Amino acid sequence: MSDTLDLLLRRCRLPSGAGPIDLGIRAGRIVLAPPIDGAAVETIDVHGRLVTPGLVEAHIHLDKALLSDRVATTAGTLEEAIRLTGEVKRGFTREDILARARRVLDMAIVQGTTAMRAHVEVDPIVELIGLDAMLELRREYAPALDLQLCAFAQEGIVQAPGTENLLRRALGLGADLVGGCPYNDTDAMAHIDIVFSLAEAFDCDVDFHVDFFDEPEHLHINEIVRQTLRRGWQGRVTVGHLTELAGLPKWDQEAIVADIATAGIGVVCLPATDLYLMGRHDSMNVRRGLTPVRRFLARAVPVALASNNIRNPFTPVGTADLAHMTFLAAVAAHMGTPEELRQLLAMVTTHPARLLGLSDYGLAEGCRADLVVWDCQRVEDVPASLPGRVLVVKNGRVTVTSERRVQEHWREKGDRGGP
Repeated sequence: MSDTLDLLLRRCRLPSGAGPIDLGIRAGRIVLAPPIDGAAVETIDVHGRLVTPGLVEAHIHLDKALLSDRVATTAGTLEEAIRLTGEVKRGFTREDILARARRVLDMAIVQGTTAMRAHVEVDPIVELIGLDAMLELRREYAPALDLQLCAFAQEGIVQAPGTENLLRRALGLGADLVGGCPYNDTDAMAHIDIVFSLAEAFDCDVDFHVDFFDEPEHLHINEIVRQTLRRGWQGRVTVGHLTELAGLPKWDQEAIVADIATAGIGVVCLPATDLYLMGRHDSMNVRRGLTPVRRFLARAVPVALASNNIRNPFTPVGTADLAHMTFLAAVAAHMGTPEELRQLLAMVTTHPARLLGLSDYGLAEGCRADLVVWDCQRVEDVPASLPGRVLVVKNGRVTVTSERRVQEHWREKGDRGGP
């Protein structure tokens, strides 16, 4: 094999603080010790900037993104968000879903996302229209992003007859995993059991929306832990939201966090949505409504930060830029020390990569060359200042380049303003 590299990134600063070093890429894989002569088809000097693995979006709804222009009012509660979106969803078409999802994917890729798990709603309202659209997008966007599809029962299973069969069909057509929403069903325990049974039948992972309320009135996570252990699904289950834990005393939180760690379950915190919808009934000392992120990290539970919804009744804002989630979490989860700021970057890179099962992810020799070059030098600068993305590499190929040019005319000689 030739020693010539396909791409050589010079003077890289790594998350560990190492550098500046040269990072080589050959056949889509990372070469940590490139040839001294630096022979490469393309060489790019990144001038000591931070280089990280590609960003990983662990939880997003592409099929119901960008609905702000179709909903006359914003949601005041989770229940209202589900109702409003369900009404709008009746008008979805395949082409409509494709158009809105492409806009979100384009935003995410420009900001450095190279892998994504999208929850695709499968129910008697939309049937498999959303999945059909997402399968097309998975092929279309493959050069820039790995799109993992979760067949998701937003409208329930028991209360929505026909959904179980639709989920089964979705998995047969190419959905990567199955997802449930037990709090939005008439029989949460049966809902959880059906989702796990489908996972067993198709040998796939599971991803639940769970316990998304202020008060700890459901705690369906306990049944998910039990089923995970009973079925031997450790390391194959992810749960999103889990905000009810924030309403528990410390000792109860600790017990459930320990159970989640034992079961090998991963957690996704969704700062924009959770901050927006939780605490709505509090007239004073309004709660943050985030799952106890730092307790999970202390137990070595992989925790991802994710976007969830982009400009719809669940979340009226959104850019699909995961760096924004680190910024929000730094403030809302009280994570401000240098070490905690570094952990926040891990929560949009290495932690979600574990949840998605990306075994060849990272900066080690031989890992897939999915990389982001940031316009900064330190990991802590990512949540602190939201630096731009200068370069994005997917499978060893440059997919995005970006330049920022600012001209301060007011500083120019002879242009001082005034009378």
